[in-house]
Formats: sequence, C-alpha cells, structure tokens
Amino acid sequence: MTFHIITIFPDYFESPLKHGVIGKAISSGIIKVCPVDLRCFTSDRHRTTDDRPYGGGAGMVMIPGPLAKAITAIKKGREGIPAILLSPAGQLFDHELAQELSQHKELILICGRYEGVDQRVIDSFVDMEISIGDFVLTGGEPAALVIVDAVGRLISGVLGSDESASNDSFATGLLEHPHYTRPRTFMGMNVPEELLSGNHEKIKRWRRKKSLELTLKRRPELLKKAKLSPEDVKLLVELGFKGDRKK
Repeated sequence: MTFHIITIFPDYFESPLKHGVIGKAISSGIIKVCPVDLRCFTSDRHRTTDDRPYGGGAGMVMIPGPLAKAITAIKKGREGIPAILLSPAGQLFDHELAQELSQHKELILICGRYEGVDQRVIDSFVDMEISIGDFVLTGGEPAALVIVDAVGRLISGVLGSDESASNDSFATGLLEHPHYTRPRTFMGMNVPEELLSGNHEKIKRWRRKKSLELTLKRRPELLKKAKLSPEDVKLLVELGFKGDRKK
C-alpha cells in the first residue's frame, strides 16, 4: 500500500516512520510512504502556499493552486485514489474507517495548515475529510501519521500475525481484554487463575467476559452496535448490565 502525503514539511515524517512494525513494513516494501512537498507546486519565487482570507479575520488560508496541482499530479495515471483532507470538520476516524481505507492500494493524505484550506479545493479535488478527534492540531501531519499507523497495521504481512489485528480493541466492536505475562506474581498481584488453567474454553470465556466488562465500564455506547451472542448477553447480565441495546 502507498500513502502519498501532501505537506509543506516533508521531513516531518522521516524519523517516526523508521520505527516499529510500520518501519519494518516500509523497509520490506509492504508499505510505501511518499511525502510530497507542496512547495514544489508553487509558481512564485517565495514558494507561497498561503494567503490572507477574504472577508478578513485572523490567520492564513492555504491557497488553491499548489494543492490542486499536487493532487492532480499524484492522480495522473492512477484512477480511483481517494484524496483525503485531514480536517477538524471531517468524519471521525475509527477502526471501521481504517478497515475501509485499508482496502485501497493507494491513498492521498492532505495535511492542512493555518486556518484551513480554500473551500474550492475541497469542493473540486477532495474525496473525503477525516478528523482524528475533537481537538485542533497545528497541522495535519500528526493526523497523517495516525492514519498511516492505524491503516498500515491492517495490511497483510505488517503484523507478526494477521490474527493480531482481528483481535484488537474495536475490531470486534468491544474493548480488548486485559493482558498478563511473567512473572506470575508482581508486587503482590497475581495473574488470574483462569489464564493459568490450561483450559482453552475457560480462558476464552474469561477474556470475553473481561472484554465486555471493560467496555461496559469505559465505553458503554459501543454495546449498542456490537454484535453480541446469546452467551455475551448472559455474561453482561452477570456483570449487572441492564441497558437497552435497541435505544
């Protein structure tokens, strides 16, 4: 999979993308990340990418010309590549959207800056706007890294086992169960006996119950759309859940 990232700071991505499973995936060629310097598409000697907003007000707005040229250049000869603007006004990014984006062979991520992007670029060249949360960043570069990481790890071969991604929090619609490793006792706290039993069914039930319990405590709204089995419902009753999932 290839991520084309349009930015005025192409060097921003150099260090973060050298580490972890994403770094290994890039080294092995499973993933490609291609920062595109927006200033290369400017036409003045100052390499200008922003200007004052019409109507007045604080801040600057990214001018349409360079962005339009950059997106057009990347899409040339490549049909169907989504151009995605990282924006606080965009669709909230979640695991379901990450899975959807992972089905594409290439993505264009546009890193907005300043007060935003000229609306005419959004109307004519952007296929989707995405927000990584209800807060404002100094630019779209951190958000682009989040998407590269979240989408990239879903690509086959990136993780040590493809099963790892399918068992993640949110992948099943619930938060993931707690994890334990050696030593069996740490600071007076023991590993739950169920995990030491060797009984796979018992372990599976414990993990599912803990997943439901954690979701109920921290993100109960997820239960309304999660696919729950009759056994899950029984476990929720044991946990004291009395909500109506149909609401």
